[in-house]
Amino acid sequence: MTPHIRLHSADDVVIARTQLLGGSAVEQVTVRGLIPPGHKVAMRAIAPGEPVRRYNQIIGFASRPIAAGEHVHTHNLDMGPNKGDFARDYAFGADVKPAPARREATFMGIRRADGRVATRNYIAVLTSVNCSATAARAIAEHFSRQTNPQALAAFANIDGVVALTHGTGCGMDTQGLGMQILERTLTGYATHPNFAAVLVVGLGCEANQIDRWLAAGHLTEGETLRTFNIQDTGGTRKTIAKGVALIGHMLPQANAVRREPCSAAHITIGLQCGGSDGYSGISANPALGAAVDLLVAHGGTAILSETPEIYGAEHLLTRRAARHEVGQKLVERIKWWEHYTAINQGEMNNNPSPGNKAGGLSTILEKSLGAVAKGGTSNLEAVYEYAEPVTAHGFVYMDTPGYDPVSATGQVAGGANLICFTTGRGSAYGCAPSPALKLATNSALWQRQEEDMDINCGEIVDGKATIVEMGQRIFDLVLATASGAHSKSEQHGYGQNEFVPWQVGAVM
Repeated sequence: MTPHIRLHSADDVVIARTQLLGGSAVEQVTVRGLIPPGHKVAMRAIAPGEPVRRYNQIIGFASRPIAAGEHVHTHNLDMGPNKGDFARDYAFGADVKPAPARREATFMGIRRADGRVATRNYIAVLTSVNCSATAARAIAEHFSRQTNPQALAAFANIDGVVALTHGTGCGMDTQGLGMQILERTLTGYATHPNFAAVLVVGLGCEANQIDRWLAAGHLTEGETLRTFNIQDTGGTRKTIAKGVALIGHMLPQANAVRREPCSAAHITIGLQCGGSDGYSGISANPALGAAVDLLVAHGGTAILSETPEIYGAEHLLTRRAARHEVGQKLVERIKWWEHYTAINQGEMNNNPSPGNKAGGLSTILEKSLGAVAKGGTSNLEAVYEYAEPVTAHGFVYMDTPGYDPVSATGQVAGGANLICFTTGRGSAYGCAPSPALKLATNSALWQRQEEDMDINCGEIVDGKATIVEMGQRIFDLVLATASGAHSKSEQHGYGQNEFVPWQVGAVM
């Protein structure tokens, strides 16, 4: 096994598999200085202003002369004078391919009355506004299996009662984009198949009025959707007592479910990456992409998101757009983000975090090229705005921020009933009501943080598994998890605090 990884014959850099010492040789090039694992080393001399390629794609431009064998990173690589705004060949639909042969697989799902299939069976306590968060958490805490186990002792088929609270709902334009996004998000959660029943608690005077939200979402109260507010109920203590009583009435019906064989076509996966490193685009992301292609062949759906983290790689997706308007909508969302970051005195390259850079990623272009690998090779069937209901099957895109909790919240609101999350640095994350699987990009992370990771994709870097083999393992684990097997994040109790709707616009 070589101490480096070359991803394409035309690349200007290779990736260190292990730490490279100065004076050692890589492809007949003498290494200059220390190259950390996951970082890049130049295979030729690169003049200032020249593009630098990895994956045979531009990941940035030399900001000063780079000698062959030198470490290539933020000290000598940047986005260029135009901040990454260089021409891309969108070639809409150029790589569209015939639909794969249909395959069949099943998992043990929970079939709802409307035909949709759940992977979990929770009761939710949602809030219209931050002001009702404390009461909502107290209601859910009454049913905690850790602190009050007798409350759900007779309801073994219920996965739990979770409070999903947020920091907004007031101080905002009631007709603006921020309110529209919040309404869509809450509607998506209130109707999510993984919730058997939903209780919504408000304050009473907030901008996000419950009655208005119900009308906007075409929702009607009934046995499985109840709403009320603190001011009408008479205060916090009475609110908590009322909420506990209402959920008590919901428990028997929520518990009256059973798992049965269901087609894998009912699985919708939200694709996430967080704490990415130089191995993300080599191991976990392409392995997840292989699993996505398998899911699509089985009739399922996968949602790629995090628009700031596909920037510079969007042309690889537009080439797979099933229709021109699908690719064009993705480009329009990219342009929206360029404008959005500019008016907030930022730029797209603000995205790579210190952890990303420590792991070997230098620019958002490089990070994005690895991130899009999560989407496999299937045709791009549709593009959705944040928290819109995903109705298409196959590989789709949803416009979200790159911040993982915000992004996944939008995906779940859109219908994702499972999350697959790749990480190279060791992100801690879970998601209620949809279970989250964590995929480690390297074996060092797996050994250090195995209690949080579900699969070690570092075996690809180590030469112990292929991308195709790892993709099959991920797909098999998806089926098992959708059938009720608990992910590591579920075992640790992650999920309630990771509900973070995207807050857009002025706080007033």
